[in-house]
Parts: sequence; C-alpha cells; structure tokens
Amino acid sequence: NVFQTVTKVAPTNPVGIYTAPVGYTGVVLLAQAANVGAQTYTVSLAHERSVAGAAVTTEIIKNLPIESSDTANLLAGKLVLETGDILVLSANNESNVKFIGSILETLN
Repeated sequence: NVFQTVTKVAPTNPVGIYTAPVGYTGVVLLAQAANVGAQTYTVSLAHERSVAGAAVTTEIIKNLPIESSDTANLLAGKLVLETGDILVLSANNESNVKFIGSILETLN
C-alpha cells in the first residue's frame, strides 16, 4: 500500500490530475478544493475511464460554487479508481481554486 497526496491549482480546461497506475487500484480518501480568491468560483471534478477506446466521463461535482476563502469537500465518501481511471479537475478561474487529494494505492 502506498499513500499519495495530489495537489493542483485547478485549470480552466479539464485536465487529468491523477491516473491509477497499472497493477494498482487507487482509493480516493479525500478530495477538497479551496477558493483562495476574493470572489466566488466554481469547481468541477469528474471520473474518466476508457471504454472500447473511447473516454467515458462521469461528473462527480459540476460547477460547484465555492465562496471566497472557503473550502468544499468534493467527495461524500471514498472513490475507487481502477487501473487507468483518471480524476479530471477544472474551475472557472485559473489561479484561485486549489485542489488537494489523498489517495491510497493498493496492489491488485
């Protein structure tokens, strides 16, 4: 078992911030976003999996508003990511929404 901490300033275009490695399952224990700006901004988090060569995206949170100087929990529980699954993050501001996630990787 390996614990990973993922941090990222949320970009305005959706980007993969974590991919479960080959031979491992990633269990997302924590996913939070903090708004460090002076206005309310939104954040989106999604799960992406390749099915028959096509990316299938499932929104977890879409355009969730976070008030200035506040933090939002993006998961109500744990999320299991199978090998190759991707967490995708975006926000409506390129510099004021910061993500932190805690992931437990377990060998399959």
